[in-house]
Amino acid sequence: MDIYEKWGYSLLSIIAAIYLIAMFVGMIAAFLYGLLGLLLMAGIGVLLVKVVKERKQPDMQKATSFICR
Repeated sequence: MDIYEKWGYSLLSIIAAIYLIAMFVGMIAAFLYGLLGLLLMAGIGVLLVKVVKERKQPDMQKATSFICR
């Protein structure tokens, strides 16, 4: 992971944290929409974790297809 990617993920995580704090503060005023937004952020976070884990693991299918040739 290069420096630009680290900066990008850092900025996205800071904005996500600010969004979550603002959502918790505003959840009383807009209960249903705040809850939906929280679920949306959780889903995006889970997908982000999945992508990061996949990028760290070597792709075994490509490695085995190269060996089989």
